Amino acid sequence: MTTTEQDHVVTDPVEDAETACDALEDALRTLGITLPSLWVDAGPSAPFLSCHPPLVELGRCNVETARALTVALLAGTASGGTR
Repeated sequence: MTTTEQDHVVTDPVEDAETACDALEDALRTLGITLPSLWVDAGPSAPFLSCHPPLVELGRCNVETARALTVALLAGTASGGTR
C-alpha cells in the first residue's frame, strides 16, 4: 500500500517512528546535514504505547550543524513551506 503524508496509516507506532526518522535523515542528507544522534526512542514496552508513543530523538549537534538547520528551515519558510 502506498500512502502520502496526508493519508498515512499508522499500524505500528515504533515502525512509524522509524519510518519518520529515516525520512528525516534522508531529507537532511539531501541538504548536506547529518544529525549524529538521530534515532528512535521506543520508550516503554508495548503495553504502554498508547499513552507513551515512541519519539524521534534529534540529539545534539555542533554549531555548524545548528546553523545549517537554521538556514534550511528559513529557506523552507521563505519558499512557502508550512507545518
